[in-house]
Amino acid sequence: MFVIKNYVTTGGTVACALAIGYLMQYGSPAQPDGAQASESVATANQSSVIAGLEGIVLTSSLPADEKTTDIETSQRALRPNRSTSSDRANCALSARAKAVSGAAAHLTVKAPCHGDERIEIHHSGLTVTQRTDKNGALDLTIPALSEYAIFLISVNDQTGTVATTHIPDLANYNRIALQWQGETDLQIHALEFGASYGTAGHVSSDPDTQGTGNVTHLGHAAFGDAQNIEIYSFPADAANQTGTIELTVEAEVTKANCGRDLAVHSLELREDRRLRSRDLTLPMPDCAQVGDFLVLNNLLQDLTIAAN
Repeated sequence: MFVIKNYVTTGGTVACALAIGYLMQYGSPAQPDGAQASESVATANQSSVIAGLEGIVLTSSLPADEKTTDIETSQRALRPNRSTSSDRANCALSARAKAVSGAAAHLTVKAPCHGDERIEIHHSGLTVTQRTDKNGALDLTIPALSEYAIFLISVNDQTGTVATTHIPDLANYNRIALQWQGETDLQIHALEFGASYGTAGHVSSDPDTQGTGNVTHLGHAAFGDAQNIEIYSFPADAANQTGTIELTVEAEVTKANCGRDLAVHSLELREDRRLRSRDLTLPMPDCAQVGDFLVLNNLLQDLTIAAN
């Protein structure tokens, strides 16, 4: 058994709600020239300020003629170094989003003062954890969940930035996404039009599976509390037959998750173009079943496809 809480929102509402809360903290991003702008770039400057050190009064038992010099020297040592505009520019966090084929967005992030660090990408209710390279750069392609896609990027020191792009072919795709946190590895399996496991039409994040759709897995195993996502995408405009796509979810029972409740979040973008969101609580089997796989046939509703 699992507990389901249903929510129905539009893609725009989810994206805007995230953006409003985020921008209240970090400030407004650069705006595109028009609604059809293919990409935009935003930057957020970082600063390093240590509060509460100025105005410190020190006491000394030295003679009066020596006290002033000693106090001034100590205050200069305690006073934080002010970052210059050049320092802030060199540390500026920036991101660019560009629409690519498959109703996806390619993100290019530059965080020169955050090399080899955790970074999180937020989009339409999804959050995925990634890691920058040694130079603070990240390149990532994410299947989009909204036509006018907003991506919020944040790093460990709470600095953030925003990138947006227009995804013109999103209406051609059905999309099912799962999100969870931690070491559990959830897997979406799609059996397209009567396919069986291991045959053509069985699609998962395993690159050896083949079908019309595809599954994208994103996350970073180096962080035990990473936010992970899997997204199944089916190009409805490519369908040449009418039928059903069966959707199942598998999870391996491990020492890290056995006997615990796993919080799962799903987002579904189907033919009516409404982005549906659900919070799921999944009780994992006890630790005597470590190594087994839990197969959930009714966690996700099957897709019904009509031929073009």
